[in-house]
Amino acid sequence: MLEHLILAQGSLATLDWVVIGVYFAALVAVVWWSSRQQQTSADYFLAGRNVGWFVIGASLFASNIGSEHVVGLAGQGTSDGMAMAHWELHAWVMIMLAWVFVPFYYRSGVYTMPEFLDRRFNSTARWILSVVSLVAYVFTKVSVTVYAGAKVFETLLPDLSITIGSHAYGPFWIGAIITVVLTGVYTVFGGLRAVLYTDSAQTLILLTGSFFITWFGLTKLGGWGELQEICRAKADSFALWRPNSDPDFPWLGILIASPIIGIWYWCTDQYIVQRTLAAKNLKACRRGAIWGGFLKVWPVMIFLVPGLIGYALHVKGEITIPDKMVNGEYVLVDGQRVLDGDQVFPTMVANLLPAGLRGLVVGGLLAALMSSLSSLFNSCASLFTIDIYKKLHPDASEKLLVNVGRVATTLIVTLGLFWIPIMPKIAGGGLYKYLQSVQGYLAPPITAVFLLGLFCKRINAKGAVAGLSIGFIVGMAKLTIQGLVGAFKIIPASQETLDSLVAAGTINLNTLAENVIRSDLLYAIGDYNFLFASGWLLALSVVVVVGVSLVTPKPSDAQIIGLTYATATDEQKQENRASWNKWDVIGTAVVLGLVLGFYLYFSFWLN
Repeated sequence: MLEHLILAQGSLATLDWVVIGVYFAALVAVVWWSSRQQQTSADYFLAGRNVGWFVIGASLFASNIGSEHVVGLAGQGTSDGMAMAHWELHAWVMIMLAWVFVPFYYRSGVYTMPEFLDRRFNSTARWILSVVSLVAYVFTKVSVTVYAGAKVFETLLPDLSITIGSHAYGPFWIGAIITVVLTGVYTVFGGLRAVLYTDSAQTLILLTGSFFITWFGLTKLGGWGELQEICRAKADSFALWRPNSDPDFPWLGILIASPIIGIWYWCTDQYIVQRTLAAKNLKACRRGAIWGGFLKVWPVMIFLVPGLIGYALHVKGEITIPDKMVNGEYVLVDGQRVLDGDQVFPTMVANLLPAGLRGLVVGGLLAALMSSLSSLFNSCASLFTIDIYKKLHPDASEKLLVNVGRVATTLIVTLGLFWIPIMPKIAGGGLYKYLQSVQGYLAPPITAVFLLGLFCKRINAKGAVAGLSIGFIVGMAKLTIQGLVGAFKIIPASQETLDSLVAAGTINLNTLAENVIRSDLLYAIGDYNFLFASGWLLALSVVVVVGVSLVTPKPSDAQIIGLTYATATDEQKQENRASWNKWDVIGTAVVLGLVLGFYLYFSFWLN
């Protein structure tokens, strides 16, 4: 029974609440309009396949930029400088989506990526990708996004509390539950159409709000030159490129793992690709991906750089960023406390922005959270309904499929809520780094199968199934061991190694569990850099896919006609050529030029 509720304003003024209220009112209006448009499964899952390029590009950007970016990426900027910028300069991968992948996806008329694998290979490959994707969404995207949003509530509304019976719940739990439930409701009733059109508005809010936090932060700091001067003192750990001896971000590991994760995420993941499949034609599909690539260039400046600014302001004493704590104890690195990066962005919002603008930025944070969650919920519903339920019930009516999609969305919302209590335990090492680490083990087998499937007609279903299965098993084994090492359930058997970790403050012997495993081999596997591990996992997946395909019969020409570059029909080639003109080429050149410009500048900005 609800006994007590405190809704203190905390860091927000009345004007801030008015701005947030206007945002939610507009959101309700869009959902109401969208809910009246749902007649068929194509309406619900792909917005009737009648969406323009501007909306698609904005939705691609907003779906990607969730609260884990706004909160987690700023945190990584504070702790690791520009190291994570490589993942935010994946606009070049979106160009690959536009020119390489989109033509095959769109012309095939599929709803989901597993459905495309079914056509290229077989239903087993489809089932594997469907199940793995659903599990991965719950344990990565839902959990990370909700956790990041809850951290925002914890900082901006510290006095928010609710008492149910004898248990009191603070702003973290209240914020997490409220945002998940509200997002789930508008996704259940609005479908992809609501997701797409709210994403367009949220993109504008997100860009505007983040621009202001960067502007006010730099103004208070004293300008870009002052930021460079302070960051030069930590040039070794804040640089874009690190030496190969760096334990976290070696440059070779970055070059290997970043493209693997980028191609998987932007070119093969249902969560992203579904937006392009909603286009009204192939031209809008490609142009939307190019427009999304242009938007994707800017997170370095509006999300990562604010983390650097927050660190600099903390050094100058302008703001105070709290130290990181896990399970009630301060996190130590080399015996020293470290800043809680996940608190940087909300701390800057609370301390730097005037009333009204603060509400706008909080609206942007809510927009990021709800945008990512809504896209995710709809994608999960699509995967379950089209790739699992419809496969088992091929005669299901359109109305039933829409209702099943809504039930599936509700289930995903519920699972996300149940996973919330686990997130503080597994996100202690940095939210954004945790996300990239997990994705580094999910991406390689999928990337290998899609790339080989499109460019090599000799690859067959048995090779794809073997590559997916073995790649996932090995990847999850590495992730599990890494998690046990991170939780100190596995420690080195070598006393010398253990003593060095204790001396560095990495391990506290007084807090170790009684059933801890001592193994040098398992510890070495778990501690092995995730970037290099991602590369080895891709190599293993490629070897398995190619090897098994070569020792088994090749696929028939009828099975792969139009599904690989080598078997594209003349009609497909003509349609593809007719779908682009000089403006698409110019847009592509602009995006690639911006990516190159950012790389050149930030490679030398601390010299």
